[in-house]
Amino acid sequence: MQGLGAAKIGDIVPLPPAAVAGQVSLEQAVAQRRSWRHFRADALTLAQVSQLLWAAQGVTHDGELRAAPSAGACYPLEVYFVCASGVFRFQPGEHTLAKTVSDDRRQILARAALGQSFIAQAPATIAFGAVYERTTKRYGERGIRYVHMDAGAAAENVHLQAQALDLGSVAVGAFHDDEVARVLDLPSDQRAIYLIPVGRRAGGDG
Repeated sequence: MQGLGAAKIGDIVPLPPAAVAGQVSLEQAVAQRRSWRHFRADALTLAQVSQLLWAAQGVTHDGELRAAPSAGACYPLEVYFVCASGVFRFQPGEHTLAKTVSDDRRQILARAALGQSFIAQAPATIAFGAVYERTTKRYGERGIRYVHMDAGAAAENVHLQAQALDLGSVAVGAFHDDEVARVLDLPSDQRAIYLIPVGRRAGGDG
């Protein structure tokens, strides 16, 4: 991945500022968005990575509020970027990436996701981990539903941002939770709940 290859475990990679205006309207992005499972191998640019992660959980107001709504502003989601250079955790407050895994895990991530080969083919996958306690400690069992609502809102932001960047993306929920957590090296308090392979479109019907 452009700009990420030289990073080592624990390194912090600054991301370029996210744009807040573009050439594609929201209405166009909504109308044109399709699930896409055929990807070119080309690495994303750091600017594209920045924009996608900002759309997922970027800070948009007062150093705290995020691009996607969250019940009670509990923000239970953690966002990871998986690419040939390893696994990186998005740090919204600083708009940076922290490298957590050094090797390319796209192939084993695909195996953990029931062998869906397009996950290995895509140059990147954006993965959501959830710390349920951040929400359930306030809302009790009902908070589990709210975490899933948070994930849906954040993921739709990513899909629409991908479309606006002329990239393909697809929602993946079919995977073995514990295996994906191991592949991503998630902390014990996090559950893997959503994967979004993303990249430049290759031939195919979506």
